[in-house]
Amino acid sequence: MKTKKYESIMNKAMKAAMNYENPDDQINEFIRFFGEHIGSERIYIFEDNIRKKVTNNTYEWCADGIEPQIKFLQNVDMSIIDWWYTSFNDGRNISTKDIEEIKDEYPAAYELLKVQNVKSLAVSPFRYKDEIYGFFGVDNPPESEMDEISRFLDMIGTFLVLLLKQRNVFKKSKREAMFSAYSALAGIYLSMHIINLKTGEFHEIKSTDFIRDNMIKGEHTFAEQINSVMKILPSKKYVESVLEFVDISTLPERMKNKTTIVHEFLGNYSGWCRERFIRVDEDSNGELWHVVYAVEVIDAEKRKENRLLYLSETDLMTGIRNRGSGEEAITDLIKEGTKGLMCLLDCDKFKNVNDTYGHVVGDAVIIAVARSLQSVCREHDICMRLGGDEFAMFIPGITETKDAESFTMRVFAKLKDIRIPEMGDEKIYVSMGEAFYKGEKDIDFDELYRRADSAMYKSKNNTGYCATLECVTKTF
Repeated sequence: MKTKKYESIMNKAMKAAMNYENPDDQINEFIRFFGEHIGSERIYIFEDNIRKKVTNNTYEWCADGIEPQIKFLQNVDMSIIDWWYTSFNDGRNISTKDIEEIKDEYPAAYELLKVQNVKSLAVSPFRYKDEIYGFFGVDNPPESEMDEISRFLDMIGTFLVLLLKQRNVFKKSKREAMFSAYSALAGIYLSMHIINLKTGEFHEIKSTDFIRDNMIKGEHTFAEQINSVMKILPSKKYVESVLEFVDISTLPERMKNKTTIVHEFLGNYSGWCRERFIRVDEDSNGELWHVVYAVEVIDAEKRKENRLLYLSETDLMTGIRNRGSGEEAITDLIKEGTKGLMCLLDCDKFKNVNDTYGHVVGDAVIIAVARSLQSVCREHDICMRLGGDEFAMFIPGITETKDAESFTMRVFAKLKDIRIPEMGDEKIYVSMGEAFYKGEKDIDFDELYRRADSAMYKSKNNTGYCATLECVTKTF
């Protein structure tokens, strides 16, 4: 009677499984149906990784109230249950009615089973072409059913092997289609890889000799290989940010609700690059599973972008900052509390230059003044043309009168050296107004500009190279 009962359960379980199109769903439905109808607590499938000598729990069904174990049963050392494989190779299944019986002979296996609350079990291998590549098991079935379940294990195993083979063909076809789709896009990329975030394994769609030459020889995870390459590919300034971007341990959180994330860096090999992670799929729990990592060369795009940015921020006549960009930069420094010296200056009687020598010479004067001012400024100093013959500078770090006077002397020394051929020996005189910013909370750009502007007009009451700082006017 029991034999007919199990034949009936088997047939119904197979029919229930065939109601699904996806092989994963078929396998899950089969073990669910079988588990519920024989009254066991857990049914599971393990698939071996012979190269790594570990086995992984890939499918699991649990009865109501039974704690799932699949998350904890990954990369299980096969040596712990090597006696199972010895039995499998001898053509025998495992049938243990009381695991206390193995406590002394196989203590490691006993502890592994005990922590899962396994009291009895029946296990059978998956065989394909006489090779064993995994097993399925039934935990804590009714004691009265144990012998009959053990006799049906081989039949169940044969059907599950068919489903697993069908799954592999399905996944291979899907994977090849996916690779084909991404290969069509790979033309615009320097490199492209698909990564399994669960295992760290990756598949190359496209790469370069430079990248391959800097990968670690032998089999390594994506995390290991990308760290090896990205310590060399980006310029030194970008290595830290690139390594942070390619850290796949933080990727699921960073890509939450996002299809793609990007990061740009300057490379030693191909100039400006844009690296990108692209979401491919999720597992049955909705967790990120596969992603594409691609690196695109954007050097021409970046140069164009930088050119447009340069044009938007630069005074086209002189090549220094324009008013909008300079004011924004100084405002940012004030907001940060960066102390320094604000300077405003313009050329004395500049209208006479235009009237006497023409606008071409007037333009040459403006360009020469701009170059002189730029030459005394450091990289982080702000130097801008306000318009016409008016200029401004903000020099971070100068907050003392003696330092301001020393800077002013350097400015005027450069201006005195200006020679415009059409003007002969005539000099370009300049009036300058200066004001300190010492971190006051109530000071903004407009107020600082007003103070320096007021000081500049005091300087204009004098002839020659004159500067006014904090109401004190000096001619240099």
